[in-house]
Amino acid sequence: MRIGVISDTHLSAHVSKLPDALILGLQGVDLIIHAGDWVSEHIVDLVEAIAPCESVAGNNDGSSIIERFGLRKILTLGDYRIGLIHGDGFRKTTEERAREAFQADRPDIVIFGHSHIPYKQTVDGILMFNPGSPTDKRRQPQYSYGIIELGETIQAEHFYYESKV
Repeated sequence: MRIGVISDTHLSAHVSKLPDALILGLQGVDLIIHAGDWVSEHIVDLVEAIAPCESVAGNNDGSSIIERFGLRKILTLGDYRIGLIHGDGFRKTTEERAREAFQADRPDIVIFGHSHIPYKQTVDGILMFNPGSPTDKRRQPQYSYGIIELGETIQAEHFYYESKV
């Protein structure tokens, strides 16, 4: 299974399309996972035009997105369990908050966002993955998203691009 991973799109209701590089990069995925901070619910339709989507809400999302997706979930995809959370909060790093949110569950992967910083590291046997942001890079040099392949093993990779047009 090939999964596109995005987070922190922070797009307003006035945006009519996703970046070309993101649309091209997500072609052929079976599922898109969004780790919150959509900001505008109509962006869900733009993402779902590419592939089905699973998500959680982030700290910048309104009540309709929170009600639609929730704040935390565990997805079971084939033989793998994926914890999904935005990662906002106080104290500790975003990665630490995301990891601790699923400490008792022990999923194979924890996908999170919030920091806009691409991150991939295995901690205590759990792949911690933040795709960065495809539309709001903040202090990062490039926009980014991720692809996770679930097969005999888990393969995860970040992809980067310069323009959000």
